[in-house]
Amino acid sequence: MFFPEGDSVQTGAAGSAGFYTVKRRRNPRIFYCAVSEELARDEITDNIVCGRNAVLELLKSDSRIDTLYIALDKDDKFAAYCRALGKERGAVIKQIHPDKLFEICGSNRHQGLAASGALTVYVEPPDILDVARGKGENPFIILVDGVEDPYNLGAIIRTAEVAGAHGVIIPKRGGVQVSAAVHRASAGAVNHITIARASSLSGTVRYMKDKGLFCYAAEITGQPAFKTDLTGPILLIIGSEGFGVSRLLKELSDVCISLPVVGKTESLNASVAAGALIYEIVRQRMLT
Repeated sequence: MFFPEGDSVQTGAAGSAGFYTVKRRRNPRIFYCAVSEELARDEITDNIVCGRNAVLELLKSDSRIDTLYIALDKDDKFAAYCRALGKERGAVIKQIHPDKLFEICGSNRHQGLAASGALTVYVEPPDILDVARGKGENPFIILVDGVEDPYNLGAIIRTAEVAGAHGVIIPKRGGVQVSAAVHRASAGAVNHITIARASSLSGTVRYMKDKGLFCYAAEITGQPAFKTDLTGPILLIIGSEGFGVSRLLKELSDVCISLPVVGKTESLNASVAAGALIYEIVRQRMLT
């Protein structure tokens, strides 16, 4: 079963069923869900994608698909199309009761469809440069420094993909990884953009600078992004929700850039700030 990021999950057994006690983060309560031992052992995984659009994007991607779940009461053209794609991809097709689909997904947002498999294939940071080189473009890379909210990471990945960035770099430790929640928040964009994991973010910044990329760190005290030349090969660093870009990465950056703060709220959400900066880079690139 997929539980939202931040939920506390405890397991126990009663008879032939496993019981999951979930302490919800945003709407505190206790939720009990009895599931079979077979389901708990074989089908409860964080690699479950639920919902029409998310499942379709996964099926259309190069990611590995193990199983496609279709609710028994789902018999429309969209489900048939997904079934055909699943067969082409070599996935096991399972028609299951909607209640069981609820158990797998942990909510009613599945819209009658779910899929399991590898949510993304990580590469090494230098591989993103090859993506840019293959397109004959100046590299445009987003480095995410310790973002912990999967919905923020998903939104950043979605914006980066839509804006034409060549890849996103996340840390192997110290931040959220590409989970089902990230996949859903990205609306499937994780399937269409190169995502790398770095064992050392500082080492990655140094490497990218050696390769000719200009590194900008998003920082509230930085110089105005709208007055900064953001053309050329770029590595944009987005910091975590609570602490921003780490001190070492700010020191390694060529320039710290900021967005104007006019209202009384101190700062923007990490993914919103990332979106504004990404599209300022896009705007300037389109003018050159």
